Amino acid sequence: MTTLAFLSANLDLGYLLPAFRAEFPDAELRTMADLGPLDAIDAAVCWCPPAGLMARMPNLALIQSVGAGIDHLTADAALPDVPVCRIVDTDMASGMAAYVTWAVIHGQRHMGRYLASAAAGRWEEAPIQPPRAHRVGIAGLGTLGLVCARALMALGYNVRGWSRSPREVPEGLDCFHGQAQQAEFLAGCDTLVCLLPLTDETTGILNRELFAQLPRGAHLINVGRGAHLVEADLIPALDAGHLGAATLDAFVQEPLPPEHPFWRDPRILVTPHIATRTQPAVIARQTRLNLERIRAGQAADVAVDLQRGY
Repeated sequence: MTTLAFLSANLDLGYLLPAFRAEFPDAELRTMADLGPLDAIDAAVCWCPPAGLMARMPNLALIQSVGAGIDHLTADAALPDVPVCRIVDTDMASGMAAYVTWAVIHGQRHMGRYLASAAAGRWEEAPIQPPRAHRVGIAGLGTLGLVCARALMALGYNVRGWSRSPREVPEGLDCFHGQAQQAEFLAGCDTLVCLLPLTDETTGILNRELFAQLPRGAHLINVGRGAHLVEADLIPALDAGHLGAATLDAFVQEPLPPEHPFWRDPRILVTPHIATRTQPAVIARQTRLNLERIRAGQAADVAVDLQRGY
């Protein structure tokens, strides 16, 4: 019998169980409330699992992230030498594109001002700028970044991208790569969208030095990971005019504490990590396919290179 464990230190993964029962009708599904003997567990389905727990599972064959990122797994210094897989989901990509285009438009078309004016019963116009005159930079040109780039280009925005190494990109997308071209990329970003993977190189990349390289008054959109942002640098950058606004969907501590200053700053729009989500049936199906391939001695389709971090 296959045994799957659902592991998280801060999230109830019980919402996944019906989909996994349909995909694994003969399997035993265990939650954090009752893991039972750890040597019986074949696969761990995870989001921020307790550190060191999987190292105590001697027969573990698969570690499956329930999201596209795996930094919540690699933070475990005792992570066992077992294939680690992430989720790749086209619906997740379209959901991210919808969120990012909304966030860009919300900032570029001054929708925050209109909402405040409407609440006060004031008829006030803000400057109208065509999309082609607004430069959007996407840092991170993986699956999600490229889908967002295409969506924004279809609306007429002037889009550029940056990645660690050269990538194949759609025609019309200006592409920059590597540290040598980062400053040139940033200088042309009226809005900067962070969709980078979280690695040692990208942790804290959204900091005061980077903000100073953006056009004054730029809009920051972080839909990557909370640890991309040096939180202490954000409000000073807004105060100095290096940034004009920030839309944040990911945070180092989630939920964001009620006393956090980001909630009270009108220049910062906080959303509760809802930019996009993968449906439970997709997670269950990919987990089954990954486990089947591993048991057949094959590499999983979306296995992660732990040295790169994605």
